[in-house]
Amino acid sequence: MALTRRVSSSIPHFFGFAERSFKSYKLPGGPSSSSSLTHGIHVFHCPDQVGIVAKLSECIASRGGNILGADIFVPVKKNVFYSRNEFLFDPVKWPREQMDEDFLNLSKLFSATRSVVRVPDLDPKFKIDLLHRWQEGRLPVEITCVISNHERGPNTHVIRFLERNNIPYHFLNTTKENKREGEILELVLDTDFLVLARYMQILSGNFLRTYGKDVINIHHGLLPSFKGGNPSKQAFDAGVKLIGATSHFVTEELDSGPIIEQMVERVSHRDNLESFVQKSENLERQCLAKAMRSYCELRVLPYEENRTVVF
Repeated sequence: MALTRRVSSSIPHFFGFAERSFKSYKLPGGPSSSSSLTHGIHVFHCPDQVGIVAKLSECIASRGGNILGADIFVPVKKNVFYSRNEFLFDPVKWPREQMDEDFLNLSKLFSATRSVVRVPDLDPKFKIDLLHRWQEGRLPVEITCVISNHERGPNTHVIRFLERNNIPYHFLNTTKENKREGEILELVLDTDFLVLARYMQILSGNFLRTYGKDVINIHHGLLPSFKGGNPSKQAFDAGVKLIGATSHFVTEELDSGPIIEQMVERVSHRDNLESFVQKSENLERQCLAKAMRSYCELRVLPYEENRTVVF
């Protein structure tokens, strides 16, 4: 499990990461200039009506901001509006507190279901997995801790990596009868979101309600055809030609939450079982990394009962 804003993970562990910041842009004037333009992101979800885009643009422009990109989605006959804007602004001219107030006023004006603004250079960092992508700088997060329900020996690759990077590691021996959810909650309550990576225990409804924030899961695309033990071998023996991975939000219903990201890859008669499994596991890592990046960059919004908008 991996988490954010003081995160943890289960791979059978939980991982914790913090978001890395976007680059700041200097104003004209060279090194002597005391101000810089900073990157901001705003997402908006409200009932549709005339004038929303104009008001959002006016809000940013009136404070000296400049929109870099805007994504808008208005489903046909749904009377609902989604948008995501990236913009540059001068934090001296538009202080962070004033920005929150300005977008809050827009939220009230349009009775918004969701209005979220992030300034990665200024805001607290997200915390949550994927150790090597984090180390290579390919994920906008920093790891805070790892929680595992499979004990790792002191000289294993994972433990050596965690020790080198001063990342706390927690081992909790869970069973079907005792999932130790209370202890896990103590470790993750201060996180922004949780990511499950090959966590084979089902989180209870009580855990999800108590945690109260988003939980993201990753699983291979061999379900539901190949269930139970060793699904990769089952699929390999069946001669499948496409494998896949799905990352989704966790709900009380097993593997049925809103989908964030999916990926597929071809396999062939030239693959042996080892290369088949390797392709499947690599696909899971790529899919989870893409879902996490989209989530951290505020690209994912809930849509209808069990769907998502991903800008």
